[in-house]
Formats: sequence, C-alpha cells, structure tokens
Amino acid sequence: MAAMELKHCLLHGLNSFNHLRTAHCRLLRLYIDHDNYLLNIILQYSFFFRNTTYAKRVFSQSKNPNIYLFNTMIRGTVSNDSFNDAVLFYNSMRSAGFLPDNYTFTFVLKACARLADFPFGVKLHSLVVKMGFDCDVFVKTSLVCLYSKCGYLKDARKVFDDIPEKNVVSWTAIICGYIGCGLHEEAVGLFRELLEVGVKPDNFTLVRVLYSCSQLGDLASGEWIDKYITESGFHRNVFVLTSLVDMYAKCGSMEKARQVFDGMVERDIVCWSAMIQGYASNGLPKEALDLFFEMQRENLRPDCYAMVGVLSACARLGALELGNWAKGLLDADEFLSNPVLGTALIDFYAKCGSIAQAVDIFRMMKGKDRVVFNAIISGLAMSGHVRATFGVFGQMEKYGIQPDGNTFVGLLCGCAHAGLVNDGRRYFDSMSHVFSLSPTIEHYGCMVDLLSRAGLLVEAHNLIKSMPMKPNTIVLGALLGGCRLHRDTKLAEPVLKQLIELEPWNSGHYVLLSNIYSASRRWDEAERVRLTLNEKGMQKLPGCSWVEVDGVVHEFLVGDTSHPMSQKIYEKLESLFKELREVGYSPTTEFVLFDIEEEEKEYFLGCHSEKLAIAFALINTGENDIIRVVKNLRVCGDCHEAIKLISKVTGREIIIRDNNRFHCFREGSCSCGDYW
Repeated sequence: MAAMELKHCLLHGLNSFNHLRTAHCRLLRLYIDHDNYLLNIILQYSFFFRNTTYAKRVFSQSKNPNIYLFNTMIRGTVSNDSFNDAVLFYNSMRSAGFLPDNYTFTFVLKACARLADFPFGVKLHSLVVKMGFDCDVFVKTSLVCLYSKCGYLKDARKVFDDIPEKNVVSWTAIICGYIGCGLHEEAVGLFRELLEVGVKPDNFTLVRVLYSCSQLGDLASGEWIDKYITESGFHRNVFVLTSLVDMYAKCGSMEKARQVFDGMVERDIVCWSAMIQGYASNGLPKEALDLFFEMQRENLRPDCYAMVGVLSACARLGALELGNWAKGLLDADEFLSNPVLGTALIDFYAKCGSIAQAVDIFRMMKGKDRVVFNAIISGLAMSGHVRATFGVFGQMEKYGIQPDGNTFVGLLCGCAHAGLVNDGRRYFDSMSHVFSLSPTIEHYGCMVDLLSRAGLLVEAHNLIKSMPMKPNTIVLGALLGGCRLHRDTKLAEPVLKQLIELEPWNSGHYVLLSNIYSASRRWDEAERVRLTLNEKGMQKLPGCSWVEVDGVVHEFLVGDTSHPMSQKIYEKLESLFKELREVGYSPTTEFVLFDIEEEEKEYFLGCHSEKLAIAFALINTGENDIIRVVKNLRVCGDCHEAIKLISKVTGREIIIRDNNRFHCFREGSCSCGDYW
C-alpha cells in the first residue's frame, strides 16, 4: 500500500526539492530503489529543481541503469547548461554497452554545439548515419545547430536541405545559424521561405527574425512582420511585442515603437528599457526621461539597460543633477561590478563636463575591460585632457588589453581637439604597423578632421583620395569644416558638391557653404546658396541649448521668447553686454549669416541659444555653482569670445558642450584648446 501511495505521489507531482528528497527517502526505505521507472522520475524532478549534483548522486547509486536513465541524465545536464557532464554521461553509456537512440543523439549533439566540439560532433554525425537516424527531423535539427555554431554554415545548410519534412524547430535552427554568422539579410529571406511553405513560426522564431531586422535597420521587413504578428494572433505575446518595440526603436521609428508599447496589455521591465534606450539613442532624451519617470510611477525597479538609457539621456542634456539622482536608484556596487553600467556612468560624467568623477568611477571599477578603457579614453579626449588620454592608453597596454578601432577613434579625436598633428599621425600609423588593425572610415574621418583643423587642407584632401573606401559625409564634412575655419572657399565648393550628391536633403551642407561665403563677405554667393535652400524647401536646423537647474532641464532656441522668464533673461543679457563692452567686447558680426546692418547683426548674436541658457542659469543658480550648457550645434566664434568674458565679469565657471567638443571657461580663459 505504501509503495502504491509513493508511486501515486511521484506521478502526480512534487512541489519542492525537499518534497522530492522525502519521496526519495521513502523509495529507499521501501526497497524499491531498483525500479528504474521510479528512479527516472526522481532524476527528472532533480533537474526540474536545477539540482544536478543530487541527480548525479542518485544516478551513481542506481544498480542497473538502462538507456532511459542515461538519456534522462544527458538531457537534464544539457538543460542545466552542464554540457561537459552530458558528454561524459554519453561516453559512460557507450562504455556500458548501450547504443544511442534518436533521443540520445538530439541532446548530446546539442551539448557538442554549445561546447563547439566539432571533431566529436562529426563522429556523432557518422554514427547517426550508420544507425539510420539521418532522417529523424530532431536529430538533423541538432546537426544543423552543431554545424552552424561551429562556423560551418554551408554544411549546416546542406543538412537542413536534406531534412525531408522540416518543422518549425529545424527552420528556426537554420535561421539562427545565419544570424549567428551575421548574415541577417539571409535570415530574413529564410523566414519568408518558412511562411511560403506553410510552416507557422513560434515565438522564438519571430523574436530572432525581428532581431535580424533591427541589426539590418530593415524597417520595411519589420513592418511586414509586424503585420503578420497581428494577423497570426501573436499580438498578445509579451516577448514578441518587446522584440517588436526593440526593432522599431533600433530602426529609428520611435512613433511606431510607442504605438506597440502603448498597445501592450502587460509590459515587463525589458520592454520599458527598450523604449527608454530607444528614445535616448534616437536623439529624444526628454522623451526617454519622461518615460523613465512614468516607469517609476509604476513602481518598477530599473534594470541595467533602463539605467543605461537614462544616463545616456542625461548625458545628452548635460543633466548632471538628474543623472546623479538616477544613479542613486541602484547600489554603487552594481555600477562598479557591471562593465555596461560602469561604462554608461563614465560616459555620463564625461559628457556632463565632470571628468574628475568619470575618472573616479574608472579607477573604482572592479573589472576593467576594453569597453571601460575606451569609455574613459573618449571622455578624457572630448574634455581636452589629451595627455591623460595617452596615459590611460599606456595603462591599457600594461593590462594586456588589446586596443580596438574604438580605442583609436578616441585617441585620434583627442589629437584633433588639441591640434596634435604629429601624435595623431603616429597613432594612425601604429594601427596597422603595430596593432594589425585596418583603419576604418571613422579613423580616416578623425585624421581628416585633425589635418583640416590644423590648416593642412591639401594633406587632408590627399588623404581622402588615398582612402581604400569611398568617403562618406563625416569625412567630407570634416574637410569642409576645415575649409570654413581657414576660409578656403576654393576647396570647399568641390567638397560640397560631393556632399550634396551623398545627402541632397541635408540643409547643413548648404548652410556651411553659406557660412564660408558670409565669413569672406561674399554676400551675393551666400544669398544664392540660401535661395537654393528655399527652392528645395529646406530649413536650417535651429540652434538649441539645454541647461539644468535644480534637477529640471530647460530648453532654449535661438531668439527664444517662450520661456516664462524670458523678460528677465533678456534684461540680464542686456546688463551683461554692457559689462562686456566695458572690458573690450565687440560683437564678431561676421558669424551672422545675413548681409544686414551691423546693429541688427549684433541683435541676432545676442539671441543665440547658449547665451540665453547662460543668462537663465546666472539668474537661478548660486555664485559658486558651475553652469553647464549643452548645444545641438557648434558654438559660433562670437559666442565663444563672449562667454570667455562672461566667465570673467561674473567669476563663474561655465562649461559648454556643443556637437563638436567641450569648452571650459574660467576667469576669462578657455581650456578647450579651440582656435577660431
């Protein structure tokens, strides 16, 4: 009777590991531990409760294990990521004289795939054929996984094509194989084939193919899959919808991402994080923060990726106080032990102009990998601490960490910002000669920027001609920026023609040429460029600046009068300019685009967004507070000179980050190393 009750208990479910141990003890006391059927149930529950040690102990005490017990051990160890143990149990099974069946092959091949043990996998494939299991769809699917995981995609495809009746698992296996090799376009194509032959994908298939769309930036395919998801009844699955949100965000379609997000019945932290990161990475930092605050109201604790998005948004806005508050939501150890979070925090502090705090985080990080080193190198470079950047690079070499392309982008940007031409040439040459890294178009762009800023426009132009790839807008834009700086309109015009061919819709190219003509007082030609802009219906991107006061970010546009304190801001500016004139300030009107009266030009310069933001901060912050302003465009020459004097007459430290670099103003001087 007791034995019957025990069997009933085992068959109808156990609630916990302690319940399992009790059942096992009763099995031993009743001397029915020789029953392999009951032992198999004990083993299955042991793996269900993720206790592989207990399962191995139970198996080792079995008197006459059969193939079913071996198969359970192989499957259980694979399911618990103990892949070496799975191979060991397979070898023990063979030593005990048992021949594997299709069930055995399916899981031991999976273990081989995860271990990337290709030689052993090939031996198993040979045995599969000999034993006649080469037509079994599950065994063949495991072989597809093995070959693709080990990098033999052609062989994986051949095995896949030989499967007589392919199911959704085998289709998903080959799709994942292509994704693993970075062949996302082919993966999307295979998904189309899957639908054409009438196979219905599962949740996992949809998640993986949406990932491919996001990696390709293939919005059209993503929208088509979105439509299929709705039509096929997957529109309530949280995992599929989260992947859909992520796909739209990574393809830059935040409006559609938000539509999917808002339509979700239930949303987990992964989905919230995808939206927050999407807003932050698509240049919508205020929307990222608004959504984060909404998530807070839902009482959801942010995960690593939500915090990365928030810190990125705060970095873009220069919101140091707000970022510090967000940082306080997690324990300090979480940042210092997690390279992803630590890197985001370093980047945040660096972009807010608080490089000392960025360096402190870097020093305290428990594990410094290449990404962490790259973050501090870029941060130091953008802040103008170029010699410190070189020192960190030397430290990176001492750690034995091999630099990558991003490392050299940081180094070369630092050289460009400080005008260190020889150092830049040395690092650029060392990429290929010392570190066996082929310079990419980003590195050529940095070198062109460095040479152009230094006035070596011919050398920069020749470097572009020698590039092994066609120049993109960043490379040509760097050269054009140098032409503007050194007023070389002769070279600027052909460069601009190339830029217009690449981006005929970009008004910035026309505006920059107009700037060049205006600075050279060639007003007729500047007017002609502006007419072209008007004819094409394009508008110049307006200057916009952000400043944080008491944890709130305030936005100002050029000539802005929408702020509630506008009257006081303009009154403050007027009194400031009186003081500036007394110490020798004279508006540099050549930076105004239009051929208008000098007095009117001075008015336009006084309305630049960074000046409005600084005036607002002067009114609303203490005399010892640092003023931090972020601008979406480059700070013009007049504003640069004016802010120098503002820092002198007010005794305030002012840090401006534009789309080009940091400008740190203190007591009438600027440490950005810029040359106007």
